[in-house]
Amino acid sequence: MKKVYLCVVLTAFLFGTMEVALKLAGSGMDSFQLTFLRFMIGGLLLLPFAAAEMKKNQVRLVLKDFLYLLYVGILGIPLSMLFFQLGVMNSNAATASVLISINPLFTMIFAHFMTEEKLKKSNVIVLLIGLLGIIFMIKPWQLQEGNTVLGVILMLLAALFFGLYTVAGKISVKKMGIMAQTSISFILGSLVLLVIMLIMGRPVVQGIADNWLLVAYISIFVTGLGYFFYFTAIKYSDATTGSIAFFLKPAIAPVMAVIFLGESILWNTYIGIGLILVASWMNIRGKRKEVQLHDSQNHHTG
Repeated sequence: MKKVYLCVVLTAFLFGTMEVALKLAGSGMDSFQLTFLRFMIGGLLLLPFAAAEMKKNQVRLVLKDFLYLLYVGILGIPLSMLFFQLGVMNSNAATASVLISINPLFTMIFAHFMTEEKLKKSNVIVLLIGLLGIIFMIKPWQLQEGNTVLGVILMLLAALFFGLYTVAGKISVKKMGIMAQTSISFILGSLVLLVIMLIMGRPVVQGIADNWLLVAYISIFVTGLGYFFYFTAIKYSDATTGSIAFFLKPAIAPVMAVIFLGESILWNTYIGIGLILVASWMNIRGKRKEVQLHDSQNHHTG
């Protein structure tokens, strides 16, 4: 289990530095370009592990699988992650990091309508606590300096589409494996974004040389290694344990924003983070109980 928790901590740290790194890189590069680069490079880095996973599980993908992965990739990259990058550039890094961490709340809602995972009373309580946390974090009655209405809307759209991306991925992951699905959907989603960029006349390679260190950190470490550690934690435990990284992320990112961007954390930020951490903890605890109950039922029937 030491290996698992090391992976969770490394994931949380890398994901916790994400918004600060994206904000710094975004000041010198195009948001579309940065999103394309980090997920194309991240997807390619994960590809050898994906190929090994598919070979081990004897998985052969047909055209229908690639089309579904294209759909998953579009939800993830040109929609969720592009909204995320634009949201980061229009809000404080601390606010952005906490808002994207509420994506499991959207996942619960979409799963209720798209899968057999129905919302229970405990899920509704988690949703309400999370919603209250968002209200405190945003403080709509008096937006904190650095936050904008557009930034908040973009971040909520990013979290919403990431929730949809997660549920869409859950439907097909059993066949192709988590590493393969992530790698291929990242690459296909990035290619769709590249086509959009070319149509819009946005830069593809311009500015990379001046910002290569940040691009390398965001693509190789945050996206490539971040997701690799995340999936390694899931592989050797379960998805609930892996998701603890998203539980730790809202606590790490605001500290990074204070150190590297000089952002100030106000009273409402502490309350917002606290409520969202409580909601995340309740969500993880509820999932863990479900897994234990399922395992004990299988043990008795088996």
